[in-house]
Amino acid sequence: MLVVDCGTVWNDCLRVIQDNVAEQSFITWFKPIKPYKLEDKVLTIQVPSQFFYEWLEEHYVHVLKRAIDAVMGPGAKLSYSVVVDQGGNSGAAPYTINLPNNQNRKQTSNNSGPNYNSPFELKSVDSVFQSSQLNDNYTFDSYIEGDCNRLARSAGQAVAQKPGITSFNPLMLYGGVGLGKTHLVQAIGNEIKENLPDKFVLYVSSEKFTNQFMDAVKNNKIQEFQNFYLQVDILIIDDVQFLSGKEKTQEIFFHIFNHLHQAGKQIVMTSDCPPRDLKGLQERLLSRFKWGLTADIQQPDLETRIAIIHKKMEEDGINISEDVIEYLAYSVDTNIRELEGVIISLIAHSSLNRAEIDLELAKQTLKNIIEDIETEVGVDYIQKTIAEYFHLKVDDLKDKIRKKEIVIARQTAMYFCKEYTNHSLKSIGYHFGGRDHSTVIHAVQTVNDMMDTDANYKNSVEELRNKLKMKAI
Repeated sequence: MLVVDCGTVWNDCLRVIQDNVAEQSFITWFKPIKPYKLEDKVLTIQVPSQFFYEWLEEHYVHVLKRAIDAVMGPGAKLSYSVVVDQGGNSGAAPYTINLPNNQNRKQTSNNSGPNYNSPFELKSVDSVFQSSQLNDNYTFDSYIEGDCNRLARSAGQAVAQKPGITSFNPLMLYGGVGLGKTHLVQAIGNEIKENLPDKFVLYVSSEKFTNQFMDAVKNNKIQEFQNFYLQVDILIIDDVQFLSGKEKTQEIFFHIFNHLHQAGKQIVMTSDCPPRDLKGLQERLLSRFKWGLTADIQQPDLETRIAIIHKKMEEDGINISEDVIEYLAYSVDTNIRELEGVIISLIAHSSLNRAEIDLELAKQTLKNIIEDIETEVGVDYIQKTIAEYFHLKVDDLKDKIRKKEIVIARQTAMYFCKEYTNHSLKSIGYHFGGRDHSTVIHAVQTVNDMMDTDANYKNSVEELRNKLKMKAI
């Protein structure tokens, strides 16, 4: 008889999980987990803290369920062994929280603790989302408004209040990856469900829609598939660009779209680009996408990023200083998803290391995430290298001192930050004492001009470039 140990089972689970979560989330929340024991069809995993366990249960319960079912089959169960700090005792001792279906969890520890009523009921998880496929956490209250998304958010609220009645039908929201499109369209769905519970709201990705259609074709159930979608009152379909090249899927979606629209039902869609730039979609479908309102969602500006960080920390009951919030907002200026990933990682590092969230911890956390710092040629390293070369202190580069030698060193450092990092001009200026983007532009131009007219300075710049290149290798 083949004996399978808990390590092998958990490694198989990790492979399933890795296919269903972002890489950074996998590293932060699943790599630290250790397999503890396997008895019958109950796998126990050990997590490093109570906070860690609660975060997994709140955010990744569906992923864990999928992995356990895939690896161990129906009827398999998961339990946690949580490492608890024992205060004055050396080390930490684990206690176990079992998570069986439809039963209370039991906690055993050196200290008596509360019993928890289980929200982790595997069978009920699917049924909660079966009708709408919406995530309850996506609401308008948790969606931060800024110049980058004001039109889209206002249109979404109008649709949520009067679905199918406004001229915003269909509502098409487009923008790059991680900018909050899915959050906003699901917020629309959740608002409608709350105010109009008799309406059938359905959220579906275009990929899932396609797979459902392919299954219907294979099983000769196309009519049942179409009839199901014709019952929907508010259809929210995510990432319509993935319908590209799928002619049969586009055909059925065209008929469903026409029927719903003519019946006064609301259609909400997202895409990574405006309808005019979508490739591989039928013209008649694209023309219908333009019937209502098309609104873009752009990269969040600094003020929006600061507001997002404030909101996230407030939701998690964590207080951090303004200098840390500003550092994060200036350092991560790409998209909301990456910013949230940084916040999650920062919270995890604080929990795992039992450390206060300060500027130093923020910098250490970002070293593992921001691409330009991964090469070790980040703003901090550039400032240190330039300061040493010109025999200055790093603080001199950030100060308001106007001595010529310091100004030249500061401008040189800004020049290399522009060349070697992904930081915006505004972010670079922030790291040099809160200077604005125009100062950075002037610095880059000055360095270029000086290299054209001063051979000695040009040699210095090339020498510094070689130092930085060596560090990047």
